[in-house]
Amino acid sequence: MNDRVTEDELRAQIVEVTKILAEEGLIRSSDGNISVRMGDRLLITPSGVYKRALAPEQMVVVDLTGEVLDAPEGLGPTSELLMHLEVYRQRGDVGAVLHAHPPYATALTVSEAPFPIDVIPEVLLTLGDVPTAPYATPGTQDLADSIRDSIGEYDAVLLSHHGSLTVGETLEEALIALERVEHVAQTFILARGLGGAERLPAEEVARLRAMGKRVG
Repeated sequence: MNDRVTEDELRAQIVEVTKILAEEGLIRSSDGNISVRMGDRLLITPSGVYKRALAPEQMVVVDLTGEVLDAPEGLGPTSELLMHLEVYRQRGDVGAVLHAHPPYATALTVSEAPFPIDVIPEVLLTLGDVPTAPYATPGTQDLADSIRDSIGEYDAVLLSHHGSLTVGETLEEALIALERVEHVAQTFILARGLGGAERLPAEEVARLRAMGKRVG
């Protein structure tokens, strides 16, 4: 969790991760959003700010009901605040939430293809299954509702036509989960372009799942 990290350090972490996301093509323009838990408060990215220019002092502080406690003049929390709040309501173990728009993983949802968890063993070991939430309009309560049945169990959820949602005890863990999701999606799509994507045998998938549960 973030108990031993100062607010200034968390603000700097959010800026650093945001720049990583932009450099890796996992977000564009002002898209995507990040939050971290600070006890009974959240530090969350503002709405409408170009992510490559995001500064630590532009973060917004809200409580766990979504009430704004501190915000720079002219800025408010991301429009996806309700989705972030839903995660924290369900997951006391989560210290960070990351919503991004990874192109390969998003392409899977646009083509209505399930996430191919059975192609790279390391990802199945460390991440587990990745469900796809039904489509819901961005920035609405419907979007928060769409993840309700999955985020309690999974650390990575694809949002139909709308990117991904990953969580972790720390922001670094949420970023690692996102990078793994996009790596699998990209590998799978490239393999299909080469003529096919051979899946791991069912017995190996079961074995890896069992190993992952012991490790995790």
